Amino acid sequence: MAWIVLVLAGLFEVAMALSLKLSDGFSHLWWTLSFLATAVLSFGLLSYALKSLEVGTAYAVWTGVGAAGTAILGMLAMGDEVSPARLVSIALILAGVIGLKTLA
Repeated sequence: MAWIVLVLAGLFEVAMALSLKLSDGFSHLWWTLSFLATAVLSFGLLSYALKSLEVGTAYAVWTGVGAAGTAILGMLAMGDEVSPARLVSIALILAGVIGLKTLA
């Protein structure tokens, strides 16, 4: 259960990062509120998962899911550059996350 909660926390981190971008320096109220809500949810779920997971592993998985997810959505929805090097780098992040889950 803690692993599912941790992945959800990472997905809310993705939403947090995208909301932060769309808030345009906190100048758009609804995106700013979205940022605040998703930040609270992400950190709250991470905190819950840390009750039963090792901090180093959980934090690495949380940031890995967030980083890879944000990069992917940035390319798909925000017009971020797509390149083979970026795709390989995202795959390496995901491989690390899977490795940490498998070995934990």
